[in-house]
Amino acid sequence: MTRTSRLAAVALALAAITAMTVSPASSANGTVGERETVCAQDLFVRVTAPHGAWMGTLYRGQTFLVEQGGGDWVYGFAYGNINRRGWVQNGWFC
Repeated sequence: MTRTSRLAAVALALAAITAMTVSPASSANGTVGERETVCAQDLFVRVTAPHGAWMGTLYRGQTFLVEQGGGDWVYGFAYGNINRRGWVQNGWFC
């Protein structure tokens, strides 16, 4: 094996490893009736309406039961450290 082919093999292997470890987690919209897992690093929960007063923050891995919505914002129950109903921006669930 020549030096060039060994370097090419190493570069290909490193590219494959990088692709497996660096690819971002995909996010999805919430489904009404489903308890969704938050994929975002943090997700603000609003009290009365979308863009309303901030109530708290859900963090990656915590869950949110989607009760209504389906557009840019969904309403439901925020589990974890909040344990109250509120609005969150849609599209940040696993």
